[in-house]
Amino acid sequence: MSNMRRWVFVCLTVASVWTATSAQAGEIWVSTAGSDANAGTRQAPKATLASALRQAREWRRTDASQVEGGITIYMEDGTYSLYEPVFVRPEDSGTEDSPTVVRAADDARVVLSGGVRIDGWKRQGRLWVADVPRFNGRPFDFRQLWVDGVKAVRARDVADDFEQMARIRSVDEANEVLYVPASAVKALVDGRGKLKAKYAEMVLHEMWCVANLRIRDIDVRGDSAAVRFYQPESRLQFEHPWPRPMVTTDGHNSPFYLTNARELLDRPGEWYHDIDVRRIYYYPREGEDMDGAEALVPAIETLVQVEGTLEHPVAHLRFEGLTFSYTTWMRPSQQGHVPLQAGMYLTDAYRITPKMRRPYGNHPLDNQGWIGRPAAAVSLVAARDVNFEACRFEHLGATGLDYREATYGGSVDGCRFSDIAGNGLLVGTFSPSAFETHLPYDPTDRRVVCAFQRISNCYFAGIGNEDWGCVAIGAGCVSDITIAHNEICEVPYTGISLGWGWNQSVGCMKNNYVSGNLIYHYGAHMYDVAGIYTLGAQPHSFITGNCVYGIYHPGYVHDPNHWFYLYTDEGSSFITVKDNWTEGVKFLQNANGPGCVWTNNGPMVSDSIRQAAGLLPEYRKRPYLRGSTSIQ
Repeated sequence: MSNMRRWVFVCLTVASVWTATSAQAGEIWVSTAGSDANAGTRQAPKATLASALRQAREWRRTDASQVEGGITIYMEDGTYSLYEPVFVRPEDSGTEDSPTVVRAADDARVVLSGGVRIDGWKRQGRLWVADVPRFNGRPFDFRQLWVDGVKAVRARDVADDFEQMARIRSVDEANEVLYVPASAVKALVDGRGKLKAKYAEMVLHEMWCVANLRIRDIDVRGDSAAVRFYQPESRLQFEHPWPRPMVTTDGHNSPFYLTNARELLDRPGEWYHDIDVRRIYYYPREGEDMDGAEALVPAIETLVQVEGTLEHPVAHLRFEGLTFSYTTWMRPSQQGHVPLQAGMYLTDAYRITPKMRRPYGNHPLDNQGWIGRPAAAVSLVAARDVNFEACRFEHLGATGLDYREATYGGSVDGCRFSDIAGNGLLVGTFSPSAFETHLPYDPTDRRVVCAFQRISNCYFAGIGNEDWGCVAIGAGCVSDITIAHNEICEVPYTGISLGWGWNQSVGCMKNNYVSGNLIYHYGAHMYDVAGIYTLGAQPHSFITGNCVYGIYHPGYVHDPNHWFYLYTDEGSSFITVKDNWTEGVKFLQNANGPGCVWTNNGPMVSDSIRQAAGLLPEYRKRPYLRGSTSIQ
């Protein structure tokens, strides 16, 4: 054998041994420069996470040696654009001894993105204009635009100073009409006082929620204008009693702003999408040059969908160091959005007479309501021990992360949630869609209840920057969950909301712990609010050692005094509220049931509790968990 042939043989042998060793370790590599036809080694990586999951699934199906000790999918640096959600099935499950881990490679910034880039910008006066490309072969619509990672503002009639919002004048429920000042809608009507901006929307402030209402027509009569809306939101808006638009005697009628019309595009940072001609208009901020900017619009609602069944849940899966970005949620554009609370939208709701009597000390019920749930960037149903570590959820059009139903265990640790249109993180059902939302939820099959989740050392900022009635952390009908040492700031409504149901009947909620959280700069837009808020009976549940301060004081809320640091709302029962540091003593116990114990809360609490609240010291050193995001 010649020296050259001997050298080639040795190299091939070493490569073969390295590949075999790598395969034995259960590693699959993914790169934006890879191909799904590749073997998935570091030298020949896959191109998509979906393909890597398929390879891991086949290893488990065939009991391959790579399964021993677990399978790790390493994703190299880059943005992975998706045209549909990555679907994680029960067959993708690991085991306690052999988990499946999806993680960013060392020093890699991995982004799973639903964004589509807008290029080809051209100057048109003070605006930049570009054609909107097709997505996956078809035209598409969207509700968000980000320019170089900064969220732009959908054209509206107010700037960031929402104190300038106009207020409604009266409500005609029977005819489904809102009356507003004629001056407030002058940009949207022609010389005859009729609507000319055919896709305009009204965002209406209603106590603890905002409603997105698509405007059907406007009829100007003197100094007032009658505004009517499309269905189904018109019916829902005028039939549902709570929350409702306010008409008061003290000047606090419900405010509103108008959006999504070319006629409203008049400030730097605003944009408008003309869906009829598939063209987008952008008013640049000072110093922005769209020739070199990265402009992204979102095309899909969900990036990762983890879904099993009650008998076969997705189990023992972990995501590490990934970023989930650029999603949308299109229901408000297609059907409007009339929420009940915490972003949960009504599908039917109306007042009932006479009131419905309810047992177990619950007061008679004056209304009925059924709800739906917004989309989420990452959604889990029927899962067991699915964890997220050091991940980022940012630039999102609805919820960030959602443990929806039938999930057991799982931790969310050291993650960042920022620039999110809706809720940051949800866990547990907020009433199934076919279940009247005021009824006590106590399913016979307890597997459907979310239980034993832990949410800790996460940073939440800039949550609910479109749907102002949303929260940083929302836990519905849950059991045995822990929400500990999170930092929450710059939120429009409540920081942490725990429980659901507006009744004191003991059901599936119990053994929940909210401890050591730091909550400040909350209530930026909505009132009937608290840093920590509860609903319903939750035996053996504790709210302890938290720090709450620095509520905002917007002048346009329905009741400027109706805000609190801690708030146990209707039906809250068997909850201990103890040793929480707040900068003042402003608490509310509203229509509580039995067993709520309040002890040692307020500014007199030991300063050591205040100092210990929030991220634990080792997490405060992580750069991605520092900094803030302003509320829009």
